[in-house]
Amino acid sequence: MRNFLLLDDNKAFAENIAEILRDSGSLATVVTDGVEALSLAKSQRFDVLLTDMKMPGMSGAAAVHHIRKVDPGIAAVVITAYPGENDLEAARREGLLAVLPKPVPLPTLMGLLSSARRDGLVALVEDDPAMADNLSEVLRTRGFSCVTARSVLETEQLSMVKPFAALVDLRLPGGPDGEALRRLRARFPEMPLFVVTAYPELAPLESAAGVFAKPFDTAALVHALERAHTARLGAV
Repeated sequence: MRNFLLLDDNKAFAENIAEILRDSGSLATVVTDGVEALSLAKSQRFDVLLTDMKMPGMSGAAAVHHIRKVDPGIAAVVITAYPGENDLEAARREGLLAVLPKPVPLPTLMGLLSSARRDGLVALVEDDPAMADNLSEVLRTRGFSCVTARSVLETEQLSMVKPFAALVDLRLPGGPDGEALRRLRARFPEMPLFVVTAYPELAPLESAAGVFAKPFDTAALVHALERAHTARLGAV
């Protein structure tokens, strides 16, 4: 049974979502401020956090940040009428499953909540924006959240999150081929690292859980991630 934490100062809206989730057989807890949400996250294990962005007191972005410190495996979905906010960008850097507009499209929201994976954060290290965006969207449809880096330097920002797996291009700005892969291996020694590259002959196979040559079969890549995710859950 899945367990959802719904944070919104509009209690009627949150209770409506909660009722739909409960009717589908899940547990759902509604809170109206971030302090209460954080307190609950310290005492209960939730699979998904759904939070509004602008609320009195703690913002949704701050709630994601503090709750992730307590429970790095929780998936997070943000709904907001202000997609350009600076602190929302900070939340994106910690890995969100999705940011949805207000008024929220209910079928889209329920689809995301039903597929969201706990401990499903993927580090996507790729300097091609179009490829990164496309992969992020494909992974989102399978319930995976993404946090991205587009250079060797940006991989250092991943130290604040706990992905279960990474997709890493070999050739990135800011360092020699394979430098991002080496840094990630040093930071996350047990994490599966999947190489995506136009130069598969350069891939250091001893560091890679798999190598996917560009242009690669996206379905095969997603399947490899799903196997890694299942293996991780079995090991917990």
